[in-house]
Amino acid sequence: MNRPTTALLAALDALIAVAIGIGIPLVMLTILWATQFDLSIDWTVFWRASADLWMLGNGVDLQVALDPALAARLALDGAATPFEVGIAPLGFAVLTVFLGRRSGLRLGFSPHPVLGLAVGVVTVAALGALAWLSAQTPGAVPSFRQAVLFVPAVYGIGVVVGAAGSLARQQSPVAGWFLRLWERLSAVARPFVAVALRGGAIVAAALIALGALATAAGLVVHYSNVISLYESLGSGIGGGAALTLGQLALLPNAVVWAASWFVGPGFALGAGSSISPLGTEVGLLPSLPLFGALPQSSPLGYAVLVLPVAIGFVVAVALRPRLVASEAGAGGAGAGGAPLSAGASAARMIGTGFGIGFVAASILALLALWSGGAAGPGRLAVVGPDPGAVWLWSFLVFGIPASIGLLASGVRLPALRSGRPGRPARPASSARPAGPARPAGPARPAPESSGTPLR
Repeated sequence: MNRPTTALLAALDALIAVAIGIGIPLVMLTILWATQFDLSIDWTVFWRASADLWMLGNGVDLQVALDPALAARLALDGAATPFEVGIAPLGFAVLTVFLGRRSGLRLGFSPHPVLGLAVGVVTVAALGALAWLSAQTPGAVPSFRQAVLFVPAVYGIGVVVGAAGSLARQQSPVAGWFLRLWERLSAVARPFVAVALRGGAIVAAALIALGALATAAGLVVHYSNVISLYESLGSGIGGGAALTLGQLALLPNAVVWAASWFVGPGFALGAGSSISPLGTEVGLLPSLPLFGALPQSSPLGYAVLVLPVAIGFVVAVALRPRLVASEAGAGGAGAGGAPLSAGASAARMIGTGFGIGFVAASILALLALWSGGAAGPGRLAVVGPDPGAVWLWSFLVFGIPASIGLLASGVRLPALRSGRPGRPARPASSARPAGPARPAGPARPAPESSGTPLR
């Protein structure tokens, strides 16, 4: 593809990504407008709500000012004054990243991937500015600076991830540039850095998968509580569908919160509340059906810390052969070509284990930072996990077991080095002594062959 075609396709992909992101809530709200409100109010209200929800899901904060009568009915502290809503329904961000990755996969095979990335990001920024302009209302004011920075940044992350996968499968100048940067690392440090990055990403992904499994199990186990909250709202079919869509957008947040619960610090649903393995303490909460699946207090709550510890240990044990093979391929030598001593090798294993913990903790802390924020006035200004606590707990919970796993999996007991466990190998000198030499007797004639002789 030439440059104009690449730029045109990148701009079209960006337009489709924005249209899908705003269109999904707009369709549901339009159905609600037709079924619940009988077309009696202005449809542009739902357009502005859809644009606000899309921008909020991609990291844009909203400044909300409630009507005095509505604020009085809510009976929440600080509802009468303007407040900020900053919690991002990560379902929209996941959708934006996915659509950006789809565009990046195609751009990676084009001769101008950097141009396509720039055009796509600029297009999303321009469309975000238009969405911000069309969503202006005194009741909810999104941040313009974040609309033109955060939304294209989320889309750009998806494009880069998709393009990296395509560029890695072909010889391209961009891929060669990254490879040259990687080769600048010393041959001794490169395998340890690679294992730390790979192991940290695997550990973080495994914990997120565990959080997703726990969230699904919680919804199944507390199904009756969820249904009771749906019935108490009395939202009808259309309102229930719109409410379900909003909760699906919040489901990735719940998965990250569940992951932080497994690590130890847990999360908060309002100032002064705490949901952790040690116990669950919450105050007044909105009647959101998703909250019906909150974990209950248990005296054995901290026993769940065994799961992330086991994840860190198993991943380290699984990656140790790769680390040993890479180290052997580099000559297994330190500075100056001298062989590594046992102490130096152990120190590098421990450093790699804590490197795995550092990478995993950084990923989980970023997800915790993005999944939380202000959800309303008063005490609802504190919702989600504490990123600093998540990083510290994750670094310890994963770094220590990973270091132990890298060290312990290389230890071989002396008794196991022989063929028979528990029994030392017989030394060569302890073999049965040979008896006196026997005189050689007369040679016996060889038996006649029954086959046909060769000719």
